[in-house]
Amino acid sequence: MAPARVVVVWCPDWPVVAGAVVAGLAAQIPAAVVAANRVVACSAVARAHGVCRGQRRREAQGRCPELVVLADDPDRDARAFEPVVAAVEALAPGVELVRPGLVAVPARGPTRYFGGEPAVAERIIDVVAAQAGVQCQIGIADGLFAATLAAHRGLLVPPDGSAGFLATLSIAELHQPAADRATLVDLLHRLGLRTLGAFAALPVDDVASRFGLDGVRAHRLAQGLDERPLARRDPPGDLTVTRRFDPPLDRVDAAAFASREPAEQLHDALAARGLACIRLGISACTEAGEELHRVWRCVESLTAPGIGDRVRWQLDGWLTSRGSHHGAGITLLQLIPEEVIGGQALQRGLWGEPGEDDERAGRALVRVQGMLGPEAVLIGVLGGGRNPHDRVRLVPWGEDPTPARDADPPWPGQLPAPSPSRVPTLPLAAEVLDDAGHAVGVRGRGRLTSAPYRIAVDGNPPRRVLTWAGPWPVEERWWEPGGGRRCARLQAVLDAEADGLLAVLLACETGRWKVEGIYE
Repeated sequence: MAPARVVVVWCPDWPVVAGAVVAGLAAQIPAAVVAANRVVACSAVARAHGVCRGQRRREAQGRCPELVVLADDPDRDARAFEPVVAAVEALAPGVELVRPGLVAVPARGPTRYFGGEPAVAERIIDVVAAQAGVQCQIGIADGLFAATLAAHRGLLVPPDGSAGFLATLSIAELHQPAADRATLVDLLHRLGLRTLGAFAALPVDDVASRFGLDGVRAHRLAQGLDERPLARRDPPGDLTVTRRFDPPLDRVDAAAFASREPAEQLHDALAARGLACIRLGISACTEAGEELHRVWRCVESLTAPGIGDRVRWQLDGWLTSRGSHHGAGITLLQLIPEEVIGGQALQRGLWGEPGEDDERAGRALVRVQGMLGPEAVLIGVLGGGRNPHDRVRLVPWGEDPTPARDADPPWPGQLPAPSPSRVPTLPLAAEVLDDAGHAVGVRGRGRLTSAPYRIAVDGNPPRRVLTWAGPWPVEERWWEPGGGRRCARLQAVLDAEADGLLAVLLACETGRWKVEGIYE
């Protein structure tokens, strides 16, 4: 069965547009949004100077020295997008938010009312420009995926023509912001499948056996079909979560706090029935008696944090970007699962995939943070660097796990695999001896003075060295006035009669050895 006709309204480079409005930048100033040291969006002016998505920040600034770098802020993007959604909703009811910068509307109703798809596209463009003050592009096709790609090109694809439209497009189009398929796209490209049509021509059984479930979903999109076959269920009527607020919510920070608990309650109720939400309805009532409603669509099943994010973004948009309720606070909030699917992603995985246990642990960690503060629960994020201590950054649970340094640049002298399983907070003093009992050092050319035979760690009795590897000399920031840092690293496996084997990572700096990591 062919997908329904969909109208997609796309505002190009929306994170940059929203960030520029908040920062007060003029349209002719090149700007880019950077996250994890990479460009995630850039303006047309910046692209004219050679800036593009995926570039490192330094490379982008090298191509365009006057580039203004903006922070990645999903809350800001969603808040600024609310006037655009309101403008589209005034013309076509049933607006669904896919993400800030992209909304979808069923094509059937507006097409009949305005007298055809070209008239709908022209009317939406004019109204969005007049009411929201931004430019947008319209795409109409069979299915959300094809309509989104059509909007990127400003095209109206004829009915039953989505498969032909998609066939000539690059396989890289499968990698969209809402669905990270960079690994799959890279693999397909290396296999010689350069277009969506070439991928769609493969038998589905072969795709399933080689690429798994995500490959099958991508294969359906390449064929111009919906990502999932029609296996959706009508949500039970008792799943709507309602919250009343007294006093009314009139501040963004209060709305952010209030969105957490109902989001977790809705997610728990769906999980208990083996369901997951892919279209979330958010309704609210204000003190002035105005009724507000918005629908958010998601490619993947919404987790509890995902529901909470969308509720927070929507309340933020209503409280700060709309003038229709004249500053009246929100007295009622309802979360409605508009469309649900079987919640396979919520079940425990057979081979350790994320499942119900991970969700339950995440909710428990959030409760701990609520009692002890965000800094009470930290997770390690692995990034770039040469020694294990520099590569790990601790961030509070729930925050963006962005590494302190980009892991992609070359790191000459980086510790080879395997990495230590335990890194002491303070390095442990060590003594490295040869078979004659003399101290082992490192020569100026990075070679050991003699072979390690025994190693004493933190004042304990020496242990015999069974095998060792290295040394790996590292000279960092030698151009700085202080001389930077120069050291040599060594991996060794020690014999421990009572405790078994012990493997350590040692570093020699200024003639002294210390333990930087322990392998367990």
